Amino acid sequence: MRPAILKFILISAFAFSFMGAQAQDKKEESDSLKRRAIQKPTGVRIGTDLIAIGKTVFDSPLSGWELNADVDFDRYYLALEYGSWARKDSVDNGYYTNDGRYFRIGVDVNFLLNDPDKNMFFLGFRYGRSTFDEQLNYQTTLADFGIIQKEISNQNATAGWGELTTGLRVKIWKYLWMGYTARMKFSPNVKGNQELETYDIPGYGKTSKAVYWGFNYQVFWRIPLKKNQ
Repeated sequence: MRPAILKFILISAFAFSFMGAQAQDKKEESDSLKRRAIQKPTGVRIGTDLIAIGKTVFDSPLSGWELNADVDFDRYYLALEYGSWARKDSVDNGYYTNDGRYFRIGVDVNFLLNDPDKNMFFLGFRYGRSTFDEQLNYQTTLADFGIIQKEISNQNATAGWGELTTGLRVKIWKYLWMGYTARMKFSPNVKGNQELETYDIPGYGKTSKAVYWGFNYQVFWRIPLKKNQ
């Protein structure tokens, strides 16, 4: 057998072996992805924000509550948050108030893999939406009438925004979890504020800040959906 033919046969055999190995690796990777894709949730966590409760109890300008929930799909967590928000701030010659509800929905990605307790260090994204009423009461002076009280308001205004999130979730005891979520809120968009320029968006914060930082310290109760989870 000529050396050139032998060389061709050896190269061809190596190439086919390499392609076969690559195809097997891709098949195993595809099967692994399919198994991950159809993996069922193991538990639901339901919790609340302790900071919001503290602000309400200690009579800060901001009061309200927030409920948090997430469910796991392998390393991905579907997150849903719903809350109430009311603010009363003093302004020049008067005061501003608002009252509304908001929700956020998004996904968190857990970077602590293969942890039997499913502790989390995560990065995520949220879309927030709020519906609220707001009102500005102030005093003004007119030449013929002296000091008069005026009021302007927006009813059923709406707003949307985006958030990038990061944080921790740690198992404390059995089904009790604690953790925090840090938020970078951005791109607020308000509709329905025809009479009054919106000062504060429930769930977002003051509109004077194009990027608004938020922080929640949370406690959760986990409800297992599988045995031994």
